[in-house]
This record gives sequence, structure tokens and C-alpha cells, in this order.
Amino acid sequence: MCALDLRICPACGDRAESPHASGATLVCSACGHRWPFRRLPLFALTGPSGAGKSTVGPALAARLAGDAVVLEQDVLWTGAWHGDTRGFRATWLRTAAMLHQNGLPVVLCGTVAPQELEPLPERIFFSDVHYLALVASPDALGKRLRARPAWREWDEPRIEEMLEFNLWIRTQVEHIDTTAVSLDEVVAQVEKWVRSNLAGGLPGDGE
Repeated sequence: MCALDLRICPACGDRAESPHASGATLVCSACGHRWPFRRLPLFALTGPSGAGKSTVGPALAARLAGDAVVLEQDVLWTGAWHGDTRGFRATWLRTAAMLHQNGLPVVLCGTVAPQELEPLPERIFFSDVHYLALVASPDALGKRLRARPAWREWDEPRIEEMLEFNLWIRTQVEHIDTTAVSLDEVVAQVEKWVRSNLAGGLPGDGE
């Protein structure tokens, strides 16, 4: 029997801080036990706050039902994680990897950059991580953030920081500008992106 947490060896119970995998086989560094796992691609739907990730998510989940699981990253962003973004990202990778063992890839919606996921030891659980950013024009994004309710605490310094990220992420990954595009069009483009990267099948049995 395999542990759902892929860092834990099902033979000796050792928990690896830096897991080792050979293709779709995990290898315990403590006892040498080898066991297969589903090594699926992860989809990171990123971009600045206000660009449309949370709006796209529910519609995308409906379109991908039965083919992928769509999750909102911020649901776990509680006070316990503030100041520990590395631990937060690592926990999400472990969670997505556990979900992958059920046979469906994960689309994770949240503000993240490749530089925050790629160096993590848990990255080894995925065959690929595909990144797509939703962005908007600075004027449109600023208006959306300033229109948010007060409890979300979008003051001007925080808005300026997000505007900078909005410009920067465009240079890092493939992106869709949501400024003047309908929700249906954006969802259709994101769905096409997911399905095109799954076109070769799910490499869960090896690479």
C-alpha cells in the first residue's frame, strides 16, 4: 500500500525532505524501496489579483469536469502561512500530487511565478508544470482592484505592487489579456490551453 503523501516511504515510513524519482517511480533514500506513482502535469493558472482567475475558475471547472480538477490556491492562504510562502507553495504541490494519484491532473489558480515552484523538492512529483497568466492593462487592473470591498485591504502601495507584477509576469510565461475579452472567451482559451497540453495523454505510467 502506498502513502498518499508521496514524501513518505510505504516500506519503512521515512519522510523524504528531498524526494527522489526515476521517471514515474519514487525511490526511498533511506531503505532503497521503489514504488510507482502517477506523475501527471500540473497546470498553474497565474497572474495578478484582479485579472480574472477566481472568475474563470468555476466556469473552467465545469468545462473540465471529469478531465481535470480546478482548485483555488488562496483557500489555504491563512495567517498560519504569512511569512512562509515557500512552505505554502510546497504544501500545494504535495496536495496536487496526492490528487494526481486519483488519475486527474490539477489546475491550480493563484498568483505564482515559475521561480517559486521550480526549485522546490516537490516539483519532482510532476512530469511538467505548465504556466499561463491572466493579465490586464494597468488602467483596467487598477480600477478592478480599487473597486474591491474594503475587507480585502487593497491600499495604493499594494495595488502598485500588483501592477508591477502584472507587467513582469507577461515577460515570464504565456499570457491572456482579459482587458477587453468576455469571460466565455477567456474560459475557452484557458480550456484550450489545458487540453492542448494533455493532447499526448497522461504520462502516469512512465516517461
